[in-house]
Amino acid sequence: MHPIIQNMKDIRHISQEELVSFLLSIGEKKFRASQIAEWLWKKGAASFEEMSNLSQSLRSRLQESFTFTHAEISDHRQSTDGTRKYIFRLHDGKQVEGVLIPTETRVTACISSQVGCALRCSFCATGTMGFIRNLDFTEIFDQFILLDKEAQTNYNQHITNIVYMGMGEPLLNYDAVMRSIALITSPNGQGLSPSRITLSTVGIAPGIRKLADDGFKPEVALSLHCADELKRRQRMPVTETQNFEKLREALVYLHEKTGKRITIEYLMLKNWNDSVEDARKLFRFCQPFPVKINLIEYNSTESGYEKSPEENVRKFVEFLESKNMVVNIRHSRGKDIDAACGQLVKKGQN
Repeated sequence: MHPIIQNMKDIRHISQEELVSFLLSIGEKKFRASQIAEWLWKKGAASFEEMSNLSQSLRSRLQESFTFTHAEISDHRQSTDGTRKYIFRLHDGKQVEGVLIPTETRVTACISSQVGCALRCSFCATGTMGFIRNLDFTEIFDQFILLDKEAQTNYNQHITNIVYMGMGEPLLNYDAVMRSIALITSPNGQGLSPSRITLSTVGIAPGIRKLADDGFKPEVALSLHCADELKRRQRMPVTETQNFEKLREALVYLHEKTGKRITIEYLMLKNWNDSVEDARKLFRFCQPFPVKINLIEYNSTESGYEKSPEENVRKFVEFLESKNMVVNIRHSRGKDIDAACGQLVKKGQN
């Protein structure tokens, strides 16, 4: 929960009922609560002063009675391919990163759910930060609002898609992530279709089951990267507690409850997971539920890994397609500004 500053609550952390009660207590009309909510969640206001259809006296009372913390863009970089990476400064000085990825027909925002990450996958730069803290739902929402304004400025269109693939593991910050998605998709919020949102997880089985039980509507992507359980455990320590049996059962459960086809994200690494035998193991892993497979080009970090040679990728794809599997090859965007998958990292945070 957001810290309470000087014993005042953050305006975005009180319920609509609490807001109505406050307004009535100071002699204001009940409908003002709906106006304030519209400023907060539909217009994405960052201060009370922006709420221009409220009287100055009411804005002053709100300023005196509530805090209003808000993330800010502190820096950004632009790639030669049009991708833009942004650094967001949070209320406590911590920082996370987000990315805008444009194509001719859409703009995708990649947003973060945690400051750092506890999972320490050996090929991901974010894992070298360790886990610092979860993001509040308002901090996740702020990333969308800020990036949407940047998309309009730089690409002349709104964000069309969101991927929760930035810093952190979304299912380890479940409540805040779900609340942010609810606000982004609500008609009283940003009104984005749930089908245009993808949540990416390394495979937190209890969280996947909870998605199923909660009737999760956005898409789900599994960052699998290796279908050999022993090899995966060596490079992705989360596999020790989230073993393949638990993970497959959870994915089957998700499909049965929601009818969803799972996206498998598979990072192609030279001489580790890119042989035809690795492809065969991936096929076996995916047999219990429908999938589409995204093969991802490795993005250079300081980990020492290398991307798979084109010949290895070709043979890998040929085997999977011979089994009638849907396979896409994803070429990285924003590599030259460290904005591609696995490259997001902020150094020097306490």
